[in-house]
Amino acid sequence: MSIHDLFTHNRAWAAEMERTRPGFFTSLTKQQTPKFMWIGCSDSRVPANQITGLEPGEVFVHRNVANIVVHSDLNALSAIQFAVDMLKVEHIMVVGHYGCGGVMTALAGGRIGLADNWIRHIQDVRDRHRSLLESLPQDKRGDALVDLNVIEQVVNVCVSTVMVDAWAKGQKVTIHGWAFGVHDGLLQDLKMSVSSPDEIEPLYRAAVESITASRL
Repeated sequence: MSIHDLFTHNRAWAAEMERTRPGFFTSLTKQQTPKFMWIGCSDSRVPANQITGLEPGEVFVHRNVANIVVHSDLNALSAIQFAVDMLKVEHIMVVGHYGCGGVMTALAGGRIGLADNWIRHIQDVRDRHRSLLESLPQDKRGDALVDLNVIEQVVNVCVSTVMVDAWAKGQKVTIHGWAFGVHDGLLQDLKMSVSSPDEIEPLYRAAVESITASRL
């Protein structure tokens, strides 16, 4: 497939959408009012709209390698602030996926280049939960680290200045931790859905403990 083919496919798709759903593109020109934000991995196998069955305009998306949210990443924080303050989303989903290349590289301590500096954040998660991971069978550790990484990133979103300020104002926003199975197309709820600061710690402990129970 060439770059030219992408334009050909685009024109065919646009014509088909207008034929089967007249007015579809006119509706897209209106201001987006999504209730959901998706923070996911850049992996091309994990498209937010298709997975959730949402239409364009119904989910605001931010993606990077291994769905990481760190407080020095102004790109991610700016996207979250826009979603919360301007779009007034009600739900933010942090979504990892099993078999994630970034997570597996971090688990193995591999080196791939410049991205090693980014993946270091996942290695920090690995090191924080080393005893848990080492208690699991070797073939379960990758999926467990995917789950742990999601849980840790949910916490990072929750303690960001954006969410601290939003919750202080009484804004109703819930942060969720999910994982997607590329092998079966199903989303898994990691039981880390946080709606207020005082929920973070108890939900975090329970979510981490459940990983041990589910992977042994």
